[in-house]
Amino acid sequence: MTKEFFKNNNVEYEEHNVATDTVAREEMIKKSGQMGVPVIDIDGEIIVGFDRGRLAELLGVK
Repeated sequence: MTKEFFKNNNVEYEEHNVATDTVAREEMIKKSGQMGVPVIDIDGEIIVGFDRGRLAELLGVK
């Protein structure tokens, strides 16, 4: 859902596979305090899971 939202709104993003990338996994845990995915960092604002309203607000899209 998140990838589709980004694609539909022409939002560029960087994806990390936390199942295989231990450095990315540790960073995700440090930022979010949990193992749930996705973890989205928008200018230091952390969103855990897909939250369409919050994403739209932070990115300035519909």
